[in-house]
Amino acid sequence: MDIRVGDVLTMKKTHPCGSKEMLVLRSGMDFRLRCMGCGHEFMTPRNKIEKNIKSVKREN
Repeated sequence: MDIRVGDVLTMKKTHPCGSKEMLVLRSGMDFRLRCMGCGHEFMTPRNKIEKNIKSVKREN
């Protein structure tokens, strides 16, 4: 799956704050994401995130 820095991911499950959108800050073997609702930043393995992506929004 082609995911780049700056993409906004819409997830299947919500973050505890209620938002489903995450901003990609770093991509590689794992992702650094920022929740668009509360601003919380976290790192998580690529395979865990790719299973839970509903859609990808990319700014050209």
